[in-house]
Amino acid sequence: MSTTAPVARTAPVWPAAVADAAAVLVFTAMGIASHDGSLVSAFARVVWPFAVAGAVGWAVARAWRTPARVWPTGVVVWLVTVLGGLALRGVSGQGLAWSFALVTATFLAITLLGWRGVLAAVRRRTGPREIGRMG
Repeated sequence: MSTTAPVARTAPVWPAAVADAAAVLVFTAMGIASHDGSLVSAFARVVWPFAVAGAVGWAVARAWRTPARVWPTGVVVWLVTVLGGLALRGVSGQGLAWSFALVTATFLAITLLGWRGVLAAVRRRTGPREIGRMG
């Protein structure tokens, strides 16, 4: 019999994965709308570096264990998504600019860390008995 307690999840995995994927997709769509114009023609070219980096971030953070935690899960997912996405974008010839890197880091911090922070605040307010009902 094991003496270690199983890791308790702070939220179901699939809503967390969807929230993170939505953050990357919205970031991409907003960037295309602001610069490229044609969402359909630019979407795959622009989204893939950040989608791949986000998936790697989930693996590095082992986010399926505690997907809604800001620290360390959210921070690791955010850092890997930003740095990996920018690196993949650069090596694929899509170019980099410091202003783009700053906007990328800021937007993804607000979204990838933001939903986790809001959920943590709601959970603190509702108390431990309500956590199970929230997923």
